[in-house]
Amino acid sequence: MIDFRENVKRMQGYVPGEQPLPGAKVVKLNTNENPYPPSPEVMKVLHQFDGDWLRRYPEPAATAVREAAAQVYGVPADWIVAANGSDETLALLARALLEPGRTVAYPTPTYSLYVTLAEMQDASVVEVPYDDDYNLPVEGLLDVGADLTFVCSPNNPSATVAAEADLERLATGLSGVLVIDEAYADFADENGLGLVGRHENVIVLRTLSKGYSLAGLRLGLGVAQPPLLEGLQKIKDSYNVDSVALRLGAAALADQAWVEVNADRIKASRTALAEALAAMGFRVWPSQANFVMARPPQGDAGRLYEQLRERGILVRYWDRPRLADKLRITVGTDEENQVLVEALRELTA
Repeated sequence: MIDFRENVKRMQGYVPGEQPLPGAKVVKLNTNENPYPPSPEVMKVLHQFDGDWLRRYPEPAATAVREAAAQVYGVPADWIVAANGSDETLALLARALLEPGRTVAYPTPTYSLYVTLAEMQDASVVEVPYDDDYNLPVEGLLDVGADLTFVCSPNNPSATVAAEADLERLATGLSGVLVIDEAYADFADENGLGLVGRHENVIVLRTLSKGYSLAGLRLGLGVAQPPLLEGLQKIKDSYNVDSVALRLGAAALADQAWVEVNADRIKASRTALAEALAAMGFRVWPSQANFVMARPPQGDAGRLYEQLRERGILVRYWDRPRLADKLRITVGTDEENQVLVEALRELTA
């Protein structure tokens, strides 16, 4: 028998959203992918890709991507680390800062990978509940005083954003590291990027998966002052971002106009979807992401999830406390959203 570490034996592991096989005829609104294609500049680089770049190892410092990101975020390039998606940056932070006897804290419900990463390091976990409106529980998090504190903003699955003033209070009061996970920042009206310049214990995470339509590429970015990044650089894989991601990622970051146009389209569709759901009696939390969290009139989210799936419509559902009566619905194209709305009208009639 393989003798895993005791904490690994106890773990449940992270369960990603369902990914149907290529060619499957579904309306896929369950994993917060962007419904629109990547920038034409990205596709141009892909079509002109030199095979010799695949023969050689990629540039280990990800310089081109970091320099492109520096222009977008208004920080020096050495304040940025590139990784194989935001999830790798989260894992690097856990490996660098957590061990038995150390503590991780986060508000909940939130992105369930955080607890998985803590369990991998056999660290203690303190979950601080959000209120029903998903206001950031600043005082509760400060009372924990964790070595590593995660705040997902906009939060997954509620789609609500943490006010910058609340993040400022949290960063000021914590002696440990504050991670502001901003995977959905491209669809939000505010963000915490400005805190990085004021607090050496803050790192802001971004991804190209959502706003840039590159979920299949796996490219994430961490923005922090160099002393914080130094520890991550020590433990990351030498070639953690592949040659394809380096070149396509740099092209995507250089085309901000494409990102903004698609973000505006998604925001408009988000508003229309939320209004349609509210008209059917759903409670819809105010969204700053490319998805909405909605509670059906009867709270029968599990039933609706299964019946939608039978119709080839995928949304996200968790049978967990405070989430079992809710659905998380990705904002698709207007046509996809209409198919969902019409199905829900029939199922809730």
